[in-house]
Amino acid sequence: MDAIQKIKALREELSKHNYLYYVLDTPEISDYEFDMKLRELQQLEAAHPEMYDPNSPTVRVGGAVTKKFETVAHEHRMYSLDNSYSREDLEDWEKRIERVLGAANVSFTCELKYDGASISLTYENGELVRAVTRGDGMQGDDVTNNVRTIRSVPLTLKGGDHPERFDIRGEIILPLEGFAKMNAERIAEGEDPYMNPRNTASGSLKLQDSSEVAKRPLECFLYNLAGNNLGVTTQYEGLEKAREWGFKVPEAATHCKNLKEVLAYVDHWEQHRHELPYEIDGVVVKVNDLNQQEELGYTAKSPRWAMAYKFKAEQAATILEHISYQVGRTGAITPVANLKPVLLAGTTVKRASLHNADQIQKLDVREGDTVYVEKGGEIIPKITGVDFSKRSKEMLPTNYISECPECGTALVRKEGEAQHYCPNTYGCPPQITGRIQHFISRKAMDIEGLGGETVELLFKEGLIENYADLYELTKEQVIPLERMAEKSAENLIMGIANSREIPFERVLFALGIRFVGETVAKKLARNFRTVDALAKADVAQLVAVDEIGIKIAESVVEFFKNEKNIEIVERLRNYGVKLEMPEGEGVPSSERFKGMNFVVSGVFAEISRNDLKKLIEDNGGKVASSISSKTTYLVAGDKMGPSKREKAEKLDVPIISEEEFMNMLE
Repeated sequence: MDAIQKIKALREELSKHNYLYYVLDTPEISDYEFDMKLRELQQLEAAHPEMYDPNSPTVRVGGAVTKKFETVAHEHRMYSLDNSYSREDLEDWEKRIERVLGAANVSFTCELKYDGASISLTYENGELVRAVTRGDGMQGDDVTNNVRTIRSVPLTLKGGDHPERFDIRGEIILPLEGFAKMNAERIAEGEDPYMNPRNTASGSLKLQDSSEVAKRPLECFLYNLAGNNLGVTTQYEGLEKAREWGFKVPEAATHCKNLKEVLAYVDHWEQHRHELPYEIDGVVVKVNDLNQQEELGYTAKSPRWAMAYKFKAEQAATILEHISYQVGRTGAITPVANLKPVLLAGTTVKRASLHNADQIQKLDVREGDTVYVEKGGEIIPKITGVDFSKRSKEMLPTNYISECPECGTALVRKEGEAQHYCPNTYGCPPQITGRIQHFISRKAMDIEGLGGETVELLFKEGLIENYADLYELTKEQVIPLERMAEKSAENLIMGIANSREIPFERVLFALGIRFVGETVAKKLARNFRTVDALAKADVAQLVAVDEIGIKIAESVVEFFKNEKNIEIVERLRNYGVKLEMPEGEGVPSSERFKGMNFVVSGVFAEISRNDLKKLIEDNGGKVASSISSKTTYLVAGDKMGPSKREKAEKLDVPIISEEEFMNMLE
């Protein structure tokens, strides 16, 4: 067999074993045998670059790097679903359907509602050509390179009866076992654990290096075909066909002849959902007949033929043993209920948030109470009520603390704010380490090799007291730290050095000025251009910047009034950290739209919505998300929502097309 034939044979064989292992869960060869065959194919492909195929099994290991994810319009819109929370909601929905169809023999397909990131896959002639995130339903981000690494996504379809071109929708999920393993590895490396499987799955799709995505145990469950001439007449037939073509469609999906069977399906999975190896938050019910679906049509946001039944937030009763108080990086105090361990939503809960003093007073929560704990999608469970029938007369009302639990400073509470604060900004340990942890975080200075636990250790050992101190650290100082080898120490010092290249807008976010998030930092950086100009600005000058309110303005002024902050900023300057925008960057190329406010809505033919917004900003204009009396123009694309048009007409805001906008530029 020559090399070309061998490449083709190996691709076919590896695709078959990949399908058996990741879709059917019935492997025929060992992992080692699979890896050896994959390595052989990689070597043959390297020797024969003319045989390149974007859907070869070798792309599963990743390697492609995406610097910018292109925004792509969905050929078939991805609608959101209406939600229901009770049997009565589903019964009312069935009655509406029967009224529209004039029929009483409607059957349904029920599927589990997976808790992950929605995706649309496009296939042409049986080959995967594109993978796009849901986005706003009209358009999303092209994440094809990353999705090719997910082993349950078929790169080439089985059989020959699939449509020539079609989309299939699904959910990228992270199974619970894989998520737990990822977090165990992160904690062992001194990194903060990921918060939940859904957000981690979604974030994985936007990693720039596809080889990093390939390391994550992501799966893709498919649930809906979209396109023309699909060759199926019902939703359930579509699922069966998708399975035949090689897609992973969970066997839990079923055809229900009537609503009674639908309700039995809902009841079953509400009781047994925690037996699944992945998270679900409800059931999706769809009219089975595709012709009936077409007749029912869509509202502005949702299909009339589908309904998501959301499971109720789970609740358990347990004893509140004592209330403790946490101090955040801004000094905000958060009360935490420490509970007698109780099983809730498949996990053992020991702590729950009490939010603030007002919440404690509102619920009249006391230590020793039997309390109701709820976990309805929240990362941290919350206390929703008290079983007063079990309260003894000896239990005293909760007196909210008056001093910081970490440094003993008297707490303050500003008028109009719900939380108490510790004002000892530069002497309270959790505030000090919290600010440094914010400074090094991925969206700020992104210092590789330095995690939250290491920051705590550096502070504890007296090596740092603020984030400027990081730039004076040496390898010799860091090596003696717990779990710090020579290579780790080198990486940490190198990561700190590399952070000097982080652009000014991210440095500004990293400073940790209260109320200055990523977007606000970007606006301030582009308007004032240097940290010196920003430091000299008064409240009036700050409020004059688009979308900067009085609260943010006062916080910025207060930050730069503090001599300690000025000293730290000056030290950052001396260490080479970027504290100004490069000349010309972020400056409008013209002032054609100066003083004009635009709202952009819909899908555009010649240019993406983001590029259109950039053109506005590059020519001195401002882009807003909603229409108001200050709007100069509404730029309307295809499929723009009727509500925006109605509001624009009501306020006499001129509505212009994509072509008219481009003519204005010329």
